[in-house]
Amino acid sequence: MSAKQEVISASAQTPVGTFSQAIKYGNTVYLSGQIGWDVKTNRLVTESFEAQLDQLLRNVKSVVEAAGGSLEDIVKLTLFILDYKNVPTINKVFERYFSKPFPARSCIGVVSLPLGADIEIEGIVQLPHK
Repeated sequence: MSAKQEVISASAQTPVGTFSQAIKYGNTVYLSGQIGWDVKTNRLVTESFEAQLDQLLRNVKSVVEAAGGSLEDIVKLTLFILDYKNVPTINKVFERYFSKPFPARSCIGVVSLPLGADIEIEGIVQLPHK
């Protein structure tokens, strides 16, 4: 068995606290929750829910790529959202980032999220065997 390895992407938000952006263990990568934080402006994207989600998925993509994978390798995503009215927007944006078969997905309504975010996503990635 391989030892667990921390995955770091400079293009995604640096963790504030005692966790990693992701942990790689063997060919599996466990993504910590990401929000729509733009590291270039050092702020949460707030123009619209869609813009925030777009930034969030770019962050997820950068962490997955830092682990040696691609968005196509994501097998499971868990979404934490403040308002279920945004689900149609989530589906629309996901079609720009993912293709069939889409990752398995859970969507959980919550009262609040870090730094005032409207959505947070964590996931599991299965990297191809080398």
